[in-house]
Amino acid sequence: MTYTIGKEFSFAASHHLDHLPAGHKCARLHGHTYTVQVMLANGELDSAGFVADYAGLEPLRRYLDTELDHRDLNEALAIQPSCELIARHLFGWCRSHLPAGHLVTAVRVSESPATWAEYRPAGMADHLPHRPGDPR
Repeated sequence: MTYTIGKEFSFAASHHLDHLPAGHKCARLHGHTYTVQVMLANGELDSAGFVADYAGLEPLRRYLDTELDHRDLNEALAIQPSCELIARHLFGWCRSHLPAGHLVTAVRVSESPATWAEYRPAGMADHLPHRPGDPR
C-alpha cells in the first residue's frame, strides 16, 4: 500500500536550447509559463493522516520565485534547460532541501498545456519508506 500526494507550482521564464538543428524554433530565445508538479509517497501516514504537510513544500515555491521566475534559465541554471533536465534538477533540489524531501518520488515539468516531462529515478517505488512488517 502506498499513499501519494502532489502539489503544483508555476513560474514564467525564458530559455533556448542548444544542440538543435539549424532553424529549430526552440534554439531561439523564447519563454514559457512552466508548471511544476512534485509528488511524494509513503507507505504510512503521519499522526495527522498526511503523507506530508503541504506547507512543507513552501521552500520549493520560494526557490522557484526567487531563482527561476522571470529569469533566463540558461543563465539561472547550470544545465541545458530542457523540461527533462529541469525536472531532474528540481527533483534533486527537492530531495535535498524539503523537510519531507526523502518522500519525493517524482517531479513533472510542463512548458505548455499539452507537453510535460517527468523525472522519476528507476526503482523509486521500491525505496519508499515503510514500517517493517507493513504490506507493500
